[in-house]
Amino acid sequence: MIRRWAAGFLAAGVLLGLAGCQSSAKKPLDYTPMVARFFLESGSGDGMPLTLPQSDVRVTVNTKPVITEGDIGNVELVQVDLGKCLLIQLTPSAIRDFYRMSVTHQGRRLVLMIDNVALGARRIDGPVTNGALFVFVELPDASLPALVENLKKTSAALQRELARKG
Repeated sequence: MIRRWAAGFLAAGVLLGLAGCQSSAKKPLDYTPMVARFFLESGSGDGMPLTLPQSDVRVTVNTKPVITEGDIGNVELVQVDLGKCLLIQLTPSAIRDFYRMSVTHQGRRLVLMIDNVALGARRIDGPVTNGALFVFVELPDASLPALVENLKKTSAALQRELARKG
């Protein structure tokens, strides 16, 4: 009797477990997740040498990023006088940290790496108070909308996950 009860209990547990697995199946993503990070140009010349893909500009950067994917709140494609570029908007906590860093490291360059590929650089020409970074990337203009969409959706998903855990 006890064996039959235990077997029935075990079977019910397995069925409930399988039913739970089916209900929590994740939907396929409608974007390609991308890791976007900014690295600061090394003041000493020591660090990680990077080369931009089209211009062949070489920049040696510190090995630790100053902005990571968790610091990015939004990405937009914008048209400025010199052409199309990415507008990367930082989260409120990242704005404060980046402001302090931009004050002390004026003149150095920031290199944007996406999925471990250096794609753009910009010089810190003054304190950045609003957390908005404009970066020209060395990719064809035709590929920029898809890049921005992937970065935007990756950022939104990551921010939702961080808020859920926080």
